[in-house]
Amino acid sequence: MVLPVVKLGTLALKTLSKPVAAKLKQQAAIHPRFRQFIVSIAQANHRITTRMQRRIYGHATGGEIRPLNEEKAVQAAVDLIGEIFIFTVAGAAVIFEVQRSARSEARKEEIRKQELEALRQRDEGLARELELLRQKIEELEQLAKQRGLSGIFSFKHATADEAKLAKPA
Repeated sequence: MVLPVVKLGTLALKTLSKPVAAKLKQQAAIHPRFRQFIVSIAQANHRITTRMQRRIYGHATGGEIRPLNEEKAVQAAVDLIGEIFIFTVAGAAVIFEVQRSARSEARKEEIRKQELEALRQRDEGLARELELLRQKIEELEQLAKQRGLSGIFSFKHATADEAKLAKPA
């Protein structure tokens, strides 16, 4: 029951992050100081991506890179901010899901360890009980020998004799 609710919540969070990112983009373009900040980020991003493209395509990298005009820079920056926001939300959802799954697996592993420990203890208890029964049989055989009833309680010898009869030599 918990798994479908968590997955549904994760999907809802991803879906809701897109309008929030759009609102964030809209507000980022309006505020003057933030606008200057994002323009400088957009220009730096433009320079980096242009250099990378030039290197990939084998063009000269030493030439001057023309800066974006302010509107294009703002648009590029708010798009970048929106994508980073959506990516962050999706990444957080994935991290949450992985941690939840790891906790679930750890609980299952702990239960398996407890079951194994219970089986080991049961095995040890049965081994002790078996040893106790062997000791009691030995004591009974000793008492039988002392009282002359060795033929009645001679279990080991009787099974050995039956084995000899079953195997023709």
